[in-house]
Amino acid sequence: MIDGSAQRHADEAEFEDEFDDAEQQRAQSPVQRRTAPIVPSQNVAGRALVLVIAIMTFLSCLTFGAVTLVRDTASVWESQISREATIQVKPAEGLDMEAALETASRIAGEFPGVRATRIVDRDATARLLEPWLGKGLNIDELPVPRLVIITIDENGPPDFQAMREAIAPKVPTASLDDHRTWVDRLVAMARTTVTIGTGVLVLMLAATVLSVVFATRGAMAGNGHIIEVLHFVGAEARFIASEFRRHFLLTGMKGAAAGGLAAVLVFIVFSWWSSRNLATPQADQATALFGNFAIGANGYLGVAVVVAVIGALTAATSHFTVVAYLDEIDMRQPDGM
Repeated sequence: MIDGSAQRHADEAEFEDEFDDAEQQRAQSPVQRRTAPIVPSQNVAGRALVLVIAIMTFLSCLTFGAVTLVRDTASVWESQISREATIQVKPAEGLDMEAALETASRIAGEFPGVRATRIVDRDATARLLEPWLGKGLNIDELPVPRLVIITIDENGPPDFQAMREAIAPKVPTASLDDHRTWVDRLVAMARTTVTIGTGVLVLMLAATVLSVVFATRGAMAGNGHIIEVLHFVGAEARFIASEFRRHFLLTGMKGAAAGGLAAVLVFIVFSWWSSRNLATPQADQATALFGNFAIGANGYLGVAVVVAVIGALTAATSHFTVVAYLDEIDMRQPDGM
């Protein structure tokens, strides 16, 4: 027994010496000391959340960019259409087409608010019909209507109804189109597109928030015992929530930055493709619908705002989720604990 007691005392003394040496080493090199984080910095759930946030941000930025493109293109269409009106002169038996065009152009040019008038000649009319009737078309052999283009002052447009009444007696087969129907449709289409895109963007942000809530719950489930111990020994809920907020802010910003950068690269690639294929029918159609796919400075600023908003939403969502979790812990405890 004496030998056993002596051996035990010797072991305790050796352990105390080793502990003291370790404490001295840690005191001598404080820079090397690391405090384990409450939330693990690298785990499968964290990497999955970064990927989910990146995908959500990518889709959100694409939606925002598409809405910006459609809105800008519709604005350009509206501006171009509102600057012009057309007079269409239909052929008729015994009608001198050239004289009728000159008469219609002269009458329209006399109205205040008309900057200029231009008769679309035979060659230009034939080029307009080439996609449907082919080349080498002789428009004198077909009953093809002719056009007069009227350039108007946007700030002070002419009285189109009075212009119609003045042209009708002189050129009965002429009809004036001020494109107001097209302008109204374009405005309605732009507003509808913006509304739909905004709704999709809100849904994606909501899905991102829910993903963060579930990820925060998962992180707390894996570290629940640590959180409860910290909470019961006196750690404030503000401190615990700040640890989660910092972790998920970094996670959210990583995913959001990756998704935003991918969306910007998509717009840059499409813009480059459009500029390299200007003469092809596909590029012409795409350019007519969406311009040159350049979202401009406002578009890129909007992408940056989306990235920042998603990062902030991630941090705020994790904060409130942790606070609610700690409140649940307090409610589960019986009185007097």
